[in-house]
Amino acid sequence: MKSAFDLYVIEKIKTLRKEKNISQLALAQGIGVSAGFIGRIESPNHNAKYNLDHINKVSKFLHVSPRSLLPEESI
Repeated sequence: MKSAFDLYVIEKIKTLRKEKNISQLALAQGIGVSAGFIGRIESPNHNAKYNLDHINKVSKFLHVSPRSLLPEESI
């Protein structure tokens, strides 16, 4: 089950991805995972989630700080 923290990170990345007009496929290719994996992460029906390595790679791909993908306060 995805925690509130997981859901925050997932939504933050999804929002940034869409703002930059980046598809799930492009993000997946940029961080070295399958498009299906990104789809499972963004789906509420699957338990897939980003790990710290994914967050680091996503931040590089989106040209943002890893810190900007995380909540400012504990959840």
